[in-house]
Amino acid sequence: MAFASTDHRAIAPLRRVWGRGLIVGGSLLFLVTALAQALNSAGVLSLGFTDWRPTLFAFLLFAVALGAGQVLARGQAGWRALFILPAGLFTLAMAIFPTLFGFSIAFTDWNLASLTGQKFNGLDNLWQLLRDPFYWNAMVNMVIYVLFVLVEYAIAFGLALLLNAEIRARKFWRVTFLIPLMLSPVAVSWMVGKSMLEYRFGPVARFARWIGFQNPSFFTDPWVARAWIEIMDAWVSIPFVMILMLAGLQAMPKEVMEAATVDGATPWQRFWNVTFPLMLPVSLTAIVLRIIFKLKLADIIITVTSGGPGGATDSVSSFIYREYRDRSNVGYGTMLAMFYLVIIVVFITTLLNLLSRHMRRMT
Repeated sequence: MAFASTDHRAIAPLRRVWGRGLIVGGSLLFLVTALAQALNSAGVLSLGFTDWRPTLFAFLLFAVALGAGQVLARGQAGWRALFILPAGLFTLAMAIFPTLFGFSIAFTDWNLASLTGQKFNGLDNLWQLLRDPFYWNAMVNMVIYVLFVLVEYAIAFGLALLLNAEIRARKFWRVTFLIPLMLSPVAVSWMVGKSMLEYRFGPVARFARWIGFQNPSFFTDPWVARAWIEIMDAWVSIPFVMILMLAGLQAMPKEVMEAATVDGATPWQRFWNVTFPLMLPVSLTAIVLRIIFKLKLADIIITVTSGGPGGATDSVSSFIYREYRDRSNVGYGTMLAMFYLVIIVVFITTLLNLLSRHMRRMT
């Protein structure tokens, strides 16, 4: 443990050089191996690699070199860095590397139904994506679905206010409203979309025929189908937003509301001028989380409509899923996913920056 007691300023220059050399050498070895493996998989080079084990071994050597180099180059600070190094390497292995691997696949022509295997095709998948009307239709649908988050938030806020009030059987109603959150979206899809809304024998269709509708089909009209998809997704997801809002309401200082009541404020004035501003940080957090979950909407659509009619209910995730499942098009499907990932990162980053500026102006 001689290194642990060494001050960073007292480290010998030669030792510091060795440490930095280990880090640079390990990094270059890993990067060169990963690049060669990617080019080999894309068919650009023929290096004889049959799997990705060389990159795995290079990553393990990089991890060892990085840890040893930190200790050699930084002394005691390097030993402290070893405590966070596993978390950083885990993130690199489980998040960054798979993303880079996905980008490498996105620029290949790789169809599992083809005998030719994986071949590098440059920007062909990107040009095909830009001309794909079904993909952009799914993107427009995602904008519609995301906008409905504001409606879900309004309903959840109203339910939270109701459950925070002094009403009878308040605990019972809290548990009751949380039940949809405990259900799987796939189970809800089968229970509602495939059973209750089934156009021949479903109870809702039977009731519709009983009151005079001749052909009560709920998923043939594009806008009606979108509405039912949103209703099912909202029914599952609103309790999550509601519980966040309820927690925020219960954490509010009661003295503020009592002071507003004493000053003669009406219930609407108390809500708009006191409750809503104080709940704004919780509201923004709930909305951002709900938008992130909404951007991944796929399971209900895949189970109920498979994107129909004619792609009218498709989300981007469900469209990508069908590109993999129905067409076995790994290269193009990965390009769709990577392009969508870039859009999500840009959108969420911009949204968080705007919300941060708004909150700073308010405080």
